[in-house]
Amino acid sequence: MSLQMTQVASTVVVLLLSICIGIAAQIWTVVRKLPNLKKGYVAFFHPFADGGGGGERVLWCAVKALQEQTPHVKVAIYVREGVSSEQLVKEASHRFNISLSNDITVVPLNHTSLVLPERYPRLTLLGQAWGATKLGHEALSKFVPEVFIDTTGWAFTFPLARLAGCRVACYVHYPTVSSDMISRVASGKQTYNNQASIAGSPLKSFIKLLYYRLFALLYGVVGACSQLSDQAVRDILTSQATMVNSSWTLGHLQNLWWGHGERTSTSSTITAVNTGSRNCRIALVYPPVDTEDLKTLPLDSRSTPPYIISLAQFRPEKNHRMQLEAFALAKKRAVAGPKGQRVLEARLKLVGGCRHAEDNARLEDLKVLAHDLGVHQSVDWCVNASYTQLKGLLAGAVAGIHTMQDEHFGICVVEYMAAGVIPLAHNSGGPKADIVVPVLQHVAGSSSKAVSSGYLASTVEEYADAISQVLALEEGARIQMAAAARSHADTFSTEKFMNSFMSAIGPVLPPLEKKF
Repeated sequence: MSLQMTQVASTVVVLLLSICIGIAAQIWTVVRKLPNLKKGYVAFFHPFADGGGGGERVLWCAVKALQEQTPHVKVAIYVREGVSSEQLVKEASHRFNISLSNDITVVPLNHTSLVLPERYPRLTLLGQAWGATKLGHEALSKFVPEVFIDTTGWAFTFPLARLAGCRVACYVHYPTVSSDMISRVASGKQTYNNQASIAGSPLKSFIKLLYYRLFALLYGVVGACSQLSDQAVRDILTSQATMVNSSWTLGHLQNLWWGHGERTSTSSTITAVNTGSRNCRIALVYPPVDTEDLKTLPLDSRSTPPYIISLAQFRPEKNHRMQLEAFALAKKRAVAGPKGQRVLEARLKLVGGCRHAEDNARLEDLKVLAHDLGVHQSVDWCVNASYTQLKGLLAGAVAGIHTMQDEHFGICVVEYMAAGVIPLAHNSGGPKADIVVPVLQHVAGSSSKAVSSGYLASTVEEYADAISQVLALEEGARIQMAAAARSHADTFSTEKFMNSFMSAIGPVLPPLEKKF
């Protein structure tokens, strides 16, 4: 076995070295021939900008902040071919209630499939890293902006953009590889990205662990090699303005990206990190949630019979299966009486978007599962809903369920809270660290007490318990918890995001040209 592991380890190392050489060759190609740099332009690398997820909300709020606060800056978007600026502006308004100027330059990308995970059934992380490098090369061969901003997590584009002469910034939603991923493989735990065939095999687990650890090393170098003594090399590899969306992501980047290890001082939005030679600043910029609009919904107007809402794209990591299983278990456990009757009468409304055929197939599989669990008559499916429809559904919901493990932030959880919908969130990642936390509320006599803002759960049984408990709450207790959740949601408002984003990105933006 040890000899076999050694042989496999050697093979993995050779593959990684081959990828590194390929990336270096791609970087050299960029240096040789590129179009002239476009002064005054800020370009966002977001190949699927026409999507409807939380990442796209961040993108469009960032664009809106630039358009409103720095009108001299011109905006470009690297996006898949076939998408026009008019379409993007319309989608931002329709899906997110964000109004933008049409003055956006679209740079079409012909090979966006290079970064899709399904293209690489094996060694997916390496394949996507190579694909991102190739796609970044295509982007920069067509348009070189003064400032290059990655908002999708493709750190392997940073060296290309720096060598092209751009100033580089990034907004990191989640690390490409994390210690949590590594620990799950080490523990032999089966998840959506750690199949049973690997989890149950010591040899395969060893190979995957080696692969993850070597990739984490490569990711750390590309992400922020700021401890290197050579200033020129450091400047090529490092993002000049790094923003993260949660404390969870911040902690992982400090561990993964070289030179971002120990925190020396913090404020509400900026973390200064000691690198030995200089301070690298990581900005903790919570993503924007439309809290103001959702806060207009009344707390005391909920639907009868009650329903629980789920807001999530139909992607595997969102784990809709667990939602259906917990909902079915709660109904199975319900006992006779008023509180049990509310559980039996309750409905589950799954609201989400489908990006492609795989998502549509997954949705159909979930419908089959609901039928097999015997809850299909109590489940409603709302696919690609508009913002107006979404707001109406939130207005009547008692609770909102979220089941993604290690969710980097959890915009949908904040949307629940702003709307007065009590969250039932996964006990990990951003929801645990930043969102579903006790909230201090003032009471008579100038004192204060901590009030729960929702429920955290990890297993089907825990979610079933949470569903039963939230549906059994008396109206006064429900409103008190909903009010606490709503007050905490103000921490994640669109206005705060826009101000924090501009504060973090300001030093790298094109200056206002003086006219004489």
